Amino acid sequence: MSDKTMTAEQVVSRLHSGMTLGIGGWGSRRKPMALVRALLRSGIGDLTVISYGGPDIGMLAAAGRIRKLVAPFVTLDSIPLEPHYRAAREGGAFELMEIDEAMFMWGLHAAANRLPFLPVRAGIGSDVMRVNPGLRTVTSPYEDGETFVAMPALRMDAALVHLGRADRLGNGQYLGPDPYFDDLFCEAADAAYLSCERIVDTAELTKEAAPQTLLVRRHTVTGVVEAPNGAHFTSCAPDYERDEAFQKQYASTPWPEFAARFLAGDEQAYQSAVREAT
Repeated sequence: MSDKTMTAEQVVSRLHSGMTLGIGGWGSRRKPMALVRALLRSGIGDLTVISYGGPDIGMLAAAGRIRKLVAPFVTLDSIPLEPHYRAAREGGAFELMEIDEAMFMWGLHAAANRLPFLPVRAGIGSDVMRVNPGLRTVTSPYEDGETFVAMPALRMDAALVHLGRADRLGNGQYLGPDPYFDDLFCEAADAAYLSCERIVDTAELTKEAAPQTLLVRRHTVTGVVEAPNGAHFTSCAPDYERDEAFQKQYASTPWPEFAARFLAGDEQAYQSAVREAT
């Protein structure tokens, strides 16, 4: 078993323009923002991004890095619609595949299980089919004869996720109230990169919490990055809640101004700028 620790910059060096990238978390909760910030410092773009979207999507969209987005929503939770995403979308900056949350989940399940699609009831009778003309339906081969949406697998070249704790081998643990779907993102991707608040010895993972909290398994993880406060300004319970004051500042600041003030330097410079701002 190998030591998979690396830096955020080393993770980004393995990514490339034109790839399909999954980003874990949910809305403005436990997003791998340190990895997203490292990605923004690179020249990588023309991305297809798959995400339960939050500020990860807002920032990448504002920076012009997204070619296509697959998402059920893009929200800051306490601010219902991510404003930088909204501006980019209204300007026609990228292609959007907007689908139901359940359809998105089953697309992850299909990819994780290496299936081309999975049948799902969600979407039937809604405008999801109208706005996504590429979606197809399938009919049950059994006596019921029911029609389902054939949700295509959401396969990814790489996935980025953030968890509370991890070991050097790639086992990842969540300590908050919700696992979201980070395990499926890792399983659905050809390569998965896990950032965490703290790297600990493997034995420590089960001392802090129950074994059920070991969400991500090492065989699905390519690299591990220790990134304290790495989900900021999104939440990473129980280590910290969402930084609502900073989120409001992000949402109300024109993107060029925000990027120049907070994203011009490395991660240490970002954390220092945040402390100065608050």
